Amino acid sequence: MGLSGKVVLVTGASSGIGRATAKALAAQGTKLALVGRSAERLDAVAAQIGKETALPLAADLTKRGEVDRVVKETLDRFGRIDILLPNAGLYIPGDVVDGNPDAWDELLSINVNSVFRLVHAVLPGMIERKAGHILVTSSISGHQALQWEPVYSASKHAIQSFIHGLRRQVAPHNIRVGAIAPGVVLNELWGYTDPAAIEAKVESREGLRSEDVADAILYMLTRPANVTIRDLVILPQNQDI
Repeated sequence: MGLSGKVVLVTGASSGIGRATAKALAAQGTKLALVGRSAERLDAVAAQIGKETALPLAADLTKRGEVDRVVKETLDRFGRIDILLPNAGLYIPGDVVDGNPDAWDELLSINVNSVFRLVHAVLPGMIERKAGHILVTSSISGHQALQWEPVYSASKHAIQSFIHGLRRQVAPHNIRVGAIAPGVVLNELWGYTDPAAIEAKVESREGLRSEDVADAILYMLTRPANVTIRDLVILPQNQDI
C-alpha cells in the first residue's frame, strides 16, 4: 500500500517516536497533522518536513474539547484523515505505595482516554469512506505486567483490550486497527537525551532508536489492504523480558 498523498494525524509528534515517524512518513509523501504540547517544538518539526504538507497543532489532550479541535482543524486543512497514529504518552515507573495518584490520573488521561477520544472522533469519516488505518503506540508492558511500572503497564493493557475489540467492530468497514509494542526506546520518555549514551546502548543492543520503531510503523502501514498486523512487538535484542 502506497502512502503518498495520505493524510496522517500523529500525536506526540514533537519528540521521540512521534517525531521520527512523522519524518519517515513525510519522506513517503504524506500530509501530516502534528499534535503535541509544545508549539515551538512542533513548528521546528513542521519546518523540517515542509510547512506546505505539515500542520502543527499544539494541544493538551488531557483537556476536554482539545481532541475534537485537533481533528476538526485537520479536516478543515486536509479534508479527511486516512491514518490515525495515537502516540502521545506519559511514563511513570515506581512502587505503588510511593506513587502520586494525581500523576496517575494525568497518565491515564493521555495514555488511555485521549486514544479513546481520538478514535471516536475520526471513525465517522473512516466508516463513511470505507477506509482507514488506526495504529496505536502500545508497549511490551501491554503484553505483560512489569513490576517496576504497574500503573504504566495498566494503561497499556487497557490499550491492548481496546484495540482488539475495536478491530473486530470496524473490520467490516475496511478499517485496519493495530498496535506497536516497543521495549526500551532510547528517547526522552525514558530519560535518554545524550547522543553518546544512546549510541552506547544501541551498540550493546540494550535499546531501540525512535527511528527503529518508526521503520516498523511504516512496515505495518504499507502491507497490502487484505493484511492486518494486529500486534507487533519490537524489542532490543538484549532486553531480558
